[in-house]
Amino acid sequence: MKLLVFVLNKVDKLDNLLISFTNAGINGATILDSHGMAEVLIDHNKNLPIFGSLRMLLNEKRPFNKTIFAVLSDKQVEIALTCIREVVGDLSKPGVGIVFTLPVGYVEGIRD
Repeated sequence: MKLLVFVLNKVDKLDNLLISFTNAGINGATILDSHGMAEVLIDHNKNLPIFGSLRMLLNEKRPFNKTIFAVLSDKQVEIALTCIREVVGDLSKPGVGIVFTLPVGYVEGIRD
């Protein structure tokens, strides 16, 4: 089992991603609103010139991200990654998102 964590910057893709997950048999995930470090620094340091430059680089229409957590089998991880790539696009491009997995040693409450 793995914990898949996906920070989605393109929040307009969330519904399509969740539909893709469901169509692929992935039926459980938790979604949280989240903020990137640069966004928080900009909000807290509005008078510093360097943060003004960063503000211009960031898309101000995107005040938050969505962080998706899902406990998946190893097989489901590959399926989820395919869904992510198909819906969201190339994660190596800036501003798309980041995905990673962590091993899960114990889980209770997930139905097969």
